[in-house]
Amino acid sequence: MHIEIWSIGKESDNFIDEGTKHYFQKTMPWNTIELVVLQLPKKVATTDPVRAKQQEEEMLLKKLQPGHYLILLDERGKMLTSSQWAQQFQQCMNQGVKTVVILIGGAFGVTDAIKKRANQTWSLSGLVFPHQLVRLIVAEQVYRAFSILNNSPYHHV
Repeated sequence: MHIEIWSIGKESDNFIDEGTKHYFQKTMPWNTIELVVLQLPKKVATTDPVRAKQQEEEMLLKKLQPGHYLILLDERGKMLTSSQWAQQFQQCMNQGVKTVVILIGGAFGVTDAIKKRANQTWSLSGLVFPHQLVRLIVAEQVYRAFSILNNSPYHHV
């Protein structure tokens, strides 16, 4: 199974990029993972929230394939423990899912069409984080989930 973290926004700052690459490399023995940064023209993204969300929707729906298993990250989603992340990934593998897409939506959220397309909606926390930091957190949690599935000592219970 392949995991793609899709993030709407600008490219990562160097320290975020280094951190995500670190966790991607640690995950590689068990699973492939990559970050896909999706950008709208800067003028649209900052001046018109409704138009930005609509353009993001069009871009996402065009990019999503029928076989993609979409996990939307949203503050109103279900909060899972790291062990539950691992269980969810195991279920996807058991079901033969080829690609899991973990979506970090735009600054204004996502449209109802994207929410409906999502197979699951998860929340990382009751706190709100900058999108770039979420990329790093998700990269670490994916690594943690696969370390749990592979009985690595990284995750301590």
